[in-house]
Amino acid sequence: MPRTTSTPVPRPQVDALTSRPTADVVVIGGGINGIATFRDLALQGVDVVLVERGDWASGASSASSHMIHGGVRYLENGEFRLVREAVQERNRLLRNARHYVHPLPTTIPIFSTFSGLLAAPLRFLTHRQRSTRERGALLIKLGLTIYDGFSRDGGTQPRHRFLGRRKALAEMPELNPDLKYTATYFDASMHDPERLALDVLLDGIAAGGRAANYVEAIGASADGAGIRVRDLADGAEFDLAARVVVNASGPWTDLTNDALGRPTRYMGGTKGSHIVLNHAELLAATHGRELFFENDDGRIVLIYPLKGRVMVGTTDIDADPREPAVCTEEEVDYFFGLVHHVLPGIRLDRSQIVYKFAGIRPLPHHDDEAPGFVSRDYRIEPTELGGGRLLLSLVGGKWTTFRALGAHMADLVLDRLGMPRRTGTENLAIGGGAGFPAADGARDTWIAEHAGRVDARRAGRLLARYGTRAVDVMAALGDDDVMLAHLEGYSRDEVRHVARTEHVVHLGDLVYRRTSAAFAGVVTADLLDELAEIAGDALGWSRQRRAREVAEATADLAARHDVTLAGAPARAD
Repeated sequence: MPRTTSTPVPRPQVDALTSRPTADVVVIGGGINGIATFRDLALQGVDVVLVERGDWASGASSASSHMIHGGVRYLENGEFRLVREAVQERNRLLRNARHYVHPLPTTIPIFSTFSGLLAAPLRFLTHRQRSTRERGALLIKLGLTIYDGFSRDGGTQPRHRFLGRRKALAEMPELNPDLKYTATYFDASMHDPERLALDVLLDGIAAGGRAANYVEAIGASADGAGIRVRDLADGAEFDLAARVVVNASGPWTDLTNDALGRPTRYMGGTKGSHIVLNHAELLAATHGRELFFENDDGRIVLIYPLKGRVMVGTTDIDADPREPAVCTEEEVDYFFGLVHHVLPGIRLDRSQIVYKFAGIRPLPHHDDEAPGFVSRDYRIEPTELGGGRLLLSLVGGKWTTFRALGAHMADLVLDRLGMPRRTGTENLAIGGGAGFPAADGARDTWIAEHAGRVDARRAGRLLARYGTRAVDVMAALGDDDVMLAHLEGYSRDEVRHVARTEHVVHLGDLVYRRTSAAFAGVVTADLLDELAEIAGDALGWSRQRRAREVAEATADLAARHDVTLAGAPARAD
């Protein structure tokens, strides 16, 4: 949860709000959908402010399955509009954010031929779960054929392919020999969702928007002209006046509306958990592909090679957004059972888990609908606030469609403000994706032209990490820059630059979202001390503040992610 610190340090992003506490639009919620709305509005010349009670993309957006996908299974629910839009947006992200979004081969192991053929049309017609039996080959073949039709619209992804048992096991011998077929198709991976969200945010700021993290919306302003917010860094409260308020606080949308004096019952979020394993045999068994299949309880499960680790997820359990979301031991048992079902020769134990995480999906309210079958589509609910002011509440939304959702929300806002759209975002590169070299030869040329004092290997690593924004990082590296002692591939000047320019407020921001240290399971007590020293120097933290940041990060890793720190140095790719 957001914390209030007793020792304030300069926060220019908050100063930009308090010095001018009026705007055309205030967006509440710095997850990917709020950030996308902020970026689109800023690009239209709208005076827009974004506030987030935690760090950017630290809520539902940080707990994703790291996929950019159309959602082939949504076809069975009749959500053709959502699938078409999601596939189109996937194809756009492969072009516009190619530094973070890459093609992902995905293989489905199939254990029957005809299963699900009766249940699928019944669910299509009634939108209710009719069977927990997994889908058979004919139903999956039909779905992937339709999916390919959507995917070919402006995309370059290969068509799916089916293999029978013999060829499937020759290609991936670790799979369960009881399977009958495999189907392989392409979606896209998103290795660094938090960094992608940060690039979208920085685009909006560069276009003139103002944004501050760790600023919480706590209610309506006394004069009714906007919202009351609290700076969680020092506890100071102030008002922000706006003609339009956008509530993009995800699973917490109803709670935010309650605080604004407009109670709603829009949301019915579900918890999704994941585990990350350091397991060389399991990593090799994936053959660089995501394994994607349906359990017999109707839940979609994935085994996903990522950053030299293997992520396994996810669950779909009704959840209360007022309670912290954590991955339970029962969920770990569930994941282990699923891996054994698909890859029976792989042995797992809890010592191989290096990280656990969970979040709440911002799904719409659902009464008797099974969580796994609730629509992943989004809608926008308008509410008049009086005095010509408007509240727009976002219900639903997923990572893949963030750009389209932001454009839809921005169009509603522009209509209310009487302003024209000046530019589209369909073909606009995101952050470090602008000018990113896609081909190997182009990459080598870019490095030769921009590396400067940095050697080619380091420049290539920075290009992969920041996209073409690596130019700014390399410019910040001094001649006496040294690499970190406890995290391979990062230097002191690099961390200092990130702390100063990427809205770092707490040590956890570096550990979870500006780097992949937590996800990869390489956080140690020594690393926390090293990062606290560098960030503290950059941000003006006192000795007491540094010690408190280390203590809070250590406690949070243990409580929410079941990570107990060792003191030994960590090495990570």
